[in-house]
Amino acid sequence: MQEKTKKLKPGVVTGRDYLTLVENCKSQGFALPAINVTGTNTVNAALEAAMLSKSDIIIQLSNGGAQFFAGKGIKDVDKARIVGAISAARHIHTVAKEYGICVVLHTDHANKGLIPWVEGMIDASEAEYEATGKPLFSSHMLDLSEEPIEENLADCERILTRLAKIDMSLEIELGVTGGEEDGVGSDVDVMDNSKLYTQPEEVLQAYERLSSIGHFSVAAAFGNVHGVYKPGNVQLRPEILLASQKHVQSVYDTKEKPLDFVFHGGSGSSAEEIAEAVSYGVFKMNVDTDTQFAFSKPVGAYVEAHPKAFKYQIDPVDGTPFKKHYDPRAWLRECEKSMAERVQQACKELGATGNTIAEA
Repeated sequence: MQEKTKKLKPGVVTGRDYLTLVENCKSQGFALPAINVTGTNTVNAALEAAMLSKSDIIIQLSNGGAQFFAGKGIKDVDKARIVGAISAARHIHTVAKEYGICVVLHTDHANKGLIPWVEGMIDASEAEYEATGKPLFSSHMLDLSEEPIEENLADCERILTRLAKIDMSLEIELGVTGGEEDGVGSDVDVMDNSKLYTQPEEVLQAYERLSSIGHFSVAAAFGNVHGVYKPGNVQLRPEILLASQKHVQSVYDTKEKPLDFVFHGGSGSSAEEIAEAVSYGVFKMNVDTDTQFAFSKPVGAYVEAHPKAFKYQIDPVDGTPFKKHYDPRAWLRECEKSMAERVQQACKELGATGNTIAEA
């Protein structure tokens, strides 16, 4: 008889509750969409979609998204990335529980040059943990896949040691996911294609170095790319994930699927490719390119439907006021609804719809 899944309080989950969420995804055979956000409109759209789907969700910020959250007017870009991420985290903590679902709060790709950004956010979470017993974020990501494996894992060890003390997780990247995410990444057209496929031996090294320190997940490269590319540019090989699972399991006699995998570059993937990756231990799939397009698309349609409202405050012919049309709340709401529809689609494709473990 299958053990009943523990229910969690709605809102941001960290520590043991985060691990419960991950384990539930893997045991039930579905994954959660990880949605990049840039402001309260995209945050609220993602939360609304999760609520309507009765699905838990991962909300994450890239370094550029965090900077934008703080405001591009802040001259100190490094400081803006940190305070923007903290501002986003506090907004999400405040409103998430009202949507009745569980939320993982994460930050996306941070290469070697962005380690100070991650450390600044950890500083804030350490202070929050001391004051409240909980960190601001559920997890952070280090993407040091372009560094030598030894350097990659050494930095991951150092950062995970800090995170584990405050009940946080670390996402790492092994192999290179092609394409670019806010300035972090590689050109899929010129890079060595062998780097698009993570080797099981590298995953084993990560397991040996990190598993005794704290919880970590792996963004493994199996031909996936950020952005949308012409068919045929790369070949997805999800079986690489299974090979890594079996390698670690055989060497250390672990339970089945001991690794928690992340699927980057999920936009544009087929339902069959997604299902296969999930069956091999993927609990999280990043979706950004598609949701950016979904958020932006209604702007053009709205302007076309109300062209005068974006040239005049009052109709020059008959004096009709256009305030209700150019009010940002009107067209931004259309953007939110469109993005929410795309996030709901992701929840359905990943099997997450109806599977929230939040208390009713």
